[in-house]
Amino acid sequence: MLAIQVLLIAVVLVVGAVLVRSTAGARHQAVRRLLLGALVGLAVASILVPGAVTAVANAVGVGRGADLLLYGLVIAFLGFVVSSYRRSRQLEETITQLARRLALDEAPAPEQARRDGRDGPARQG
Repeated sequence: MLAIQVLLIAVVLVVGAVLVRSTAGARHQAVRRLLLGALVGLAVASILVPGAVTAVANAVGVGRGADLLLYGLVIAFLGFVVSSYRRSRQLEETITQLARRLALDEAPAPEQARRDGRDGPARQG
């Protein structure tokens, strides 16, 4: 085994271990772990047997294995971008709802506001 293969396998395993340590729900976590395990297995196999990636690439009509890997990474990256965007929009919506709820909870009751003289906008005279 070449030194670069050992290094690449170590990096793939470390990245895989870091990605598994998520705090999502149990079902989502299980699916993520299964997919990540498959990805790590494929990455290690492609490092150990690069000719197999080229054979798969040729079978699907791509000239080189490196090109096939690049196409896969582009698709995975786009999936990550879409997933991150959707998660960001969901978090923004949650923060907006929480801010509205907090504003309503902390607003004085209409009777209290009238007693305190805050019946409307301040008038300048």
